Amino acid sequence: MIYVRVAFRPGHPEVDLGNALFGPIASAGRLVEGSPGAEVHAQISPGERDITIVKKRVSPFWGSDLDVILRTLGRRTLAVAGLKTSGVVLSTVLEGTDRDYRVVVLSDACADDDEALHRTLMEQLFPQRAVVVHTDAWVASLR
Repeated sequence: MIYVRVAFRPGHPEVDLGNALFGPIASAGRLVEGSPGAEVHAQISPGERDITIVKKRVSPFWGSDLDVILRTLGRRTLAVAGLKTSGVVLSTVLEGTDRDYRVVVLSDACADDDEALHRTLMEQLFPQRAVVVHTDAWVASLR
């Protein structure tokens, strides 16, 4: 499995303080590599054979080696889950399809603080570009 998380160097040299999303995070000193908020939650933490990608922006592809790793491993399908549906999930779906990956959105493993926007993305936008499926159905399809 491949995990993608966001983390920055101490002092946040990767972040322009004028960046609307990441500027406040940098100003508050959050998401520093090695800090608890920048790690994968212990309940789903990567195993020994899993790969972790560290990203610096909303897109998991921008400035990371995710595409290189996926292509080297011969992976052509992305199963997408995460917070926030209108941010990371949206960015991954759009860029993943642009890069010719088959994208599967795990509908019950995504959330957003704007429920109406979440529903619109899941019901209208994502089905135009990806397969939207419940996690149980996706896991069953792998057997």
